[in-house]
Amino acid sequence: MSAADVVTLFNAGLALGVVALAPVDVEMAARLLLVCGVLDALDGVLARSLGSSPIGHHLDALADVASFGIAPAAVGVQVVAAGTPPGTLLAGAGWIAGGLFVVAAVLRLALYATFDAERTRTEGAQTTLAATILAAGILIGFTAPLVLVGGLGTLAVLMLVPVEYPDLHAHDAVIMGGVQVAAIVLTLPWLTADLQTVGEGFTYGLLFLSLGYLCLGPRFYWG
Repeated sequence: MSAADVVTLFNAGLALGVVALAPVDVEMAARLLLVCGVLDALDGVLARSLGSSPIGHHLDALADVASFGIAPAAVGVQVVAAGTPPGTLLAGAGWIAGGLFVVAAVLRLALYATFDAERTRTEGAQTTLAATILAAGILIGFTAPLVLVGGLGTLAVLMLVPVEYPDLHAHDAVIMGGVQVAAIVLTLPWLTADLQTVGEGFTYGLLFLSLGYLCLGPRFYWG
């Protein structure tokens, strides 16, 4: 295995932490989900700079199922369940929307591996992008059950739409990564209120950049 494979496997294992934390501390679970996104970018950097192994491509796809399919769906379903009386129509809709999110993520990753892995553009919103939008929204406080059900369902559809999304340029990926790390670290609950306010600003920035790319990237992203 290569160094990139080790990071990929750690990312897959971290997905269990996201799922386990979701019923206990959903905001910390959302931060871990953002950490998964950072690790996903890191393993790509390591693969390009140090080389990848013959199993690296397959490992990455399998890890993404856990980190950006199952884990974000678990966080979303838990938020809906926490804010909805059990047995209600909305509670059931949360589970359905979460299931659709997982199905869409798995199918999207399979389509990417089959048709788009060697291209610089890919059809459908990236699973990492969908997970980032979900996690950033929860950290900011967009946790109304109806909003989460609609968000999970909408992101599931957008992962499968026949619209081409270009890969981020390296400098843009670095900027996004920096904003994401700041959103993770500066919102930690044991920091001062002033630092958390700054962290909230970075989280809004992450959500704004992610939604901007989601909506405008296919048509207006340069290069």
